[in-house]
Formats: sequence, C-alpha cells, structure tokens
Amino acid sequence: MAFQPLPIRVRTAETSTMTLSIRGFGGPTVTFSFGGHTFLTDPTFDPPGSYPLGDRALTKTAAASGTASDAGPVDVVLLSHDEHPDNLDHAGREFTRTVPLVLTTTAGAARLGPPARGLAAWETVTLPGGETTVTVTGAPAQHGPDGTEHLTGPVIGFILEGKDLPTVYVSGDNASLAAVREIAARFPAIDVAILFGGAARTPLVGDVDLTLSAGDMVEATRILDRTTVVPAHVDSWAHFTEGMPEVRAAFAAAGLTDRLWEPARAAL
Repeated sequence: MAFQPLPIRVRTAETSTMTLSIRGFGGPTVTFSFGGHTFLTDPTFDPPGSYPLGDRALTKTAAASGTASDAGPVDVVLLSHDEHPDNLDHAGREFTRTVPLVLTTTAGAARLGPPARGLAAWETVTLPGGETTVTVTGAPAQHGPDGTEHLTGPVIGFILEGKDLPTVYVSGDNASLAAVREIAARFPAIDVAILFGGAARTPLVGDVDLTLSAGDMVEATRILDRTTVVPAHVDSWAHFTEGMPEVRAAFAAAGLTDRLWEPARAAL
C-alpha cells in the first residue's frame, strides 16, 4: 500500500496547506516522508509470538500490516529505545542495520553500534541531503511514572523541522504529560504529533501506565494546541490495556475528533 497523504496547515504560513505522506504498520511502527527523507519509527516486523524479558514476557498478538521491505527505502529510523521488543523486535533489529541512520538514546546507540547515533534531550542533528534542510531534535520522554526510570530505562522522542514544512513530534514511549508541556514550551507550533498510546502495563511496575492512556493523549493534544494527532502503539501487543476504540471514544468525548487522524493500514 502506498503512503497516505495527510493534509496539514502549516502554522508558520497560515494560508498554505502541505501534506505529510504517512503509513502505519501496527504497533509503534509508522513511516512517513518529510523533506525528501523517509522516516520510520520503532520497527516491529516479527510475526506474533512471545518474548521473554527477565521474569516476564511480552506477547505480540498480530502481525504488522506489511514487511520491512514494504517500508523502504528508509533513510532514518527514529527509535525511542532498543530494550523492549514491542519497540524493536528481531526483524526490526535486523532492519536497523540496513538503513543509513538510526537515531535513538545515547545508551541504545552504544549497544546497537553503527549506524545508530545517540541523541540526548534537546540535542539537534541536521540531516544531509533531502529536498531541504531537516533537523531532528531529541525530545524528553519518560517510560512510566516518576520513580520508575531505573526499571524501564531511558527513552527519547523526536521533533522534526524544516523550512516551510510542518513541525512533527514523535513521542516514543512517553507517559509523562510534564514532558509534553516542556516540549510545547520550546516548540509552540507543532503541527503533527505521532503519539504512542496503549496505556501499556506490565508486572514490572504494577498497575500504572508505561505509555500514554487515551485520556492522556487527549490532554497532550490540548497541551500541544492546534496539533493533528496520529495515534501509534495502540494495538498488536497483549500488555496494551487500551486500543483505538478507547482512543476514538476519548477524543469524541473531548470534542477533538477532528484532531485525530488514523493512517490507513494495508491488509497482509
């Protein structure tokens, strides 16, 4: 299936509308074209199965709606973190070795090796080539409530900018609305937010969310003001406690359905 165009009104040029070409694969995996580069978030292309993780396991319940080859050629992988299989599975890990650049946490880059490059929060990298100069800035993220960082590990989000392009925020596995407020303070004109939701929970930290709930996604939309939200990380894994029905219901109850945009997915 081809990329699906998402019309975006660019806030720095209110009279113009541009498109962000985007496709969802299920789970946290989304690919989009931006400034002449093709980006892909957290690659997960394995078939359904179980992944032992310490004294617990994460279970993938549905296949991606496409293969790694369907996503390519990809120029940059935006990887929120490498330590959990619902963000980087076996096939996804192999895929990261075939692309020119992987942006991820500094610790993740050290583990993965080239072509991975670590980004700290607020650190910016300028991408070579493309149709225009594109910068990617690391965005703060917290994979669970305060006090769980030593258990869940570091994560990173991303802000993409370019001249006359929509500003795009990719949250990664973030559960902190405080982090969203920090991002909105520094980037007050985010046009598109790819928000990872699912209200993920595991026995590691008990009955708390490790990613945004549907209600949190609504609140993040309000914080980011006039942004268009593309939901990701809301299906295909057993430890997600919410899915798209809850997201749609929360946005409808808040009167924000017009802000929610679901990328089409191809059937296998």
